[in-house]
Amino acid sequence: MRDLVRRIDAATPADRDRGVDALRAAAILGVVLGHWLVTALVSDSGALRGASPLQDMPQLTPVSWVFQTLAVFFLVGGHVGVRSLAAARARGDGYRAWLAARLIRLWRPVAALLALWAVAVAVMLALGTGLDTIRTLVKLVLSPLWFLLVFAALTAATPLVARLNPLWPLAVVLHVDLVRFGFGGPDQLGWINLAAGWLVPYTLGAARSRGELSRRACLTLVVCGTAATAGLVLWCGYPASMVGVPGAPVSNLNPPTLAAVTFGVAQCGLALLLLGPLRRLMRRPAAWAAVALVNLSAMTIFLWHQTALMAVTTTGLLAGPLPGLHTVPGEPGWTAARLAWLPVFGVALAVCWAVFHPYEQGRRRRSRGASRVVRRSAPKKRTAGRAGVTHV
Repeated sequence: MRDLVRRIDAATPADRDRGVDALRAAAILGVVLGHWLVTALVSDSGALRGASPLQDMPQLTPVSWVFQTLAVFFLVGGHVGVRSLAAARARGDGYRAWLAARLIRLWRPVAALLALWAVAVAVMLALGTGLDTIRTLVKLVLSPLWFLLVFAALTAATPLVARLNPLWPLAVVLHVDLVRFGFGGPDQLGWINLAAGWLVPYTLGAARSRGELSRRACLTLVVCGTAATAGLVLWCGYPASMVGVPGAPVSNLNPPTLAAVTFGVAQCGLALLLLGPLRRLMRRPAAWAAVALVNLSAMTIFLWHQTALMAVTTTGLLAGPLPGLHTVPGEPGWTAARLAWLPVFGVALAVCWAVFHPYEQGRRRRSRGASRVVRRSAPKKRTAGRAGVTHV
């Protein structure tokens, strides 16, 4: 293990911003842990139905503040997208080649997920599994894919939005919510915020890539974003939870509301302030190796973490309803029991990673990059600048 850590550290280009990779890893792991904590599959008369502890235990609402980290992912996406496009153009590559390479890295592992679940659904139908159970499971699998659609769209629009002031999409979100909630406009209007809302952190990342966000500006983002979010929740009727809660009349995330966007602004400011400490931490080979491996597996982790949860849950039914796994959230001891299941979910995800990780790496990675880091006993100096972590 120590040898692997040293090789990963040595194979990383000296000019790589390890702090940005640490932010991406934190964002991915935040989404995974958040889903594992607030997603429950309750056994009900032989069927599985979805439930959320946030519905029965509102005291857990702060969990959504910690683990709803999508804004940070879009922040990193904007930062990396602008820089990688500039690097591609410097090499003489065109926009189409750059976009194709990035989208292939996004959608190759999605194809593997959809193929497996198509087979799984066919098997469940053949075995007579109830349609309600199948619908619940498929919804959990497909629900994270909306994020990839938005991310792919913003990536494709990078040349157009690279210099867009984040205040413009923020103004769009503000006016959409004003019409929806202030003047009784149609709820469908809120879907405009699906692009405009996530464009705010994406353009903040683009601004960061141009060196336009000073420390004072980042502090302003934290203070103003926090104050605006608190005001919207306390006085304007927005939900306190930053993720959807079953049965709630309004979701901050589906589609994004002004409160979700201002919360994301505060998150982005805090993330940028943490870049310095994270860069210092990433000088430690062991810390960097962990972050590098997460980044190399970012799509696999994101796509398969819900499948891991469902695999553990359905397998556990063989032993009968188990506390924290099949029981209703809100029952005494549910939270402690769910925390105890997290390592089991992690093991199931590791199995998924072992099987499906090659689909994320593709042919290029099998011949260079991480596989080289793992296989070679000592990297040659001339290849150190070529290996490392590929941006998602």
